[in-house]
Amino acid sequence: MTTVLLYASRPEVRDQFRLALGPRPAADLEPIDFLEAADQPSLLAALDKGRADLVVLDAEAQPAGGLGIARQLRDEYPACPPVVVVIARPDDRWLARWSTADAVVTHPVDPAELTAAVVGLLRDAAASPSTPAP
Repeated sequence: MTTVLLYASRPEVRDQFRLALGPRPAADLEPIDFLEAADQPSLLAALDKGRADLVVLDAEAQPAGGLGIARQLRDEYPACPPVVVVIARPDDRWLARWSTADAVVTHPVDPAELTAAVVGLLRDAAASPSTPAP
């Protein structure tokens, strides 16, 4: 089972993410178990426990937005899982680059776009070894 952590302060946004991805977005990948976080402390607690294989962050979440959190995760978690940020404005792509997110999609969530980003990152993670070769 693959665990995807969904972060958004609004439950309807987390629902959009979950429904867009579905329980098994690709036949060659394991089914997804979703975890949800409505605030930054809950998100960080889940990551501290190593409970996420991928994180989807809402850039518009309040009070802590997903772009800043994405950057924080890269700076503070050496084994940070892949990160997808969902932005509301296409002009925010430069901020998404600054955040060092692995993928960027836009609101309103297009299920095909979000699924393609998540599936691509999960396949990349499955293909890369978890420990470096000597």
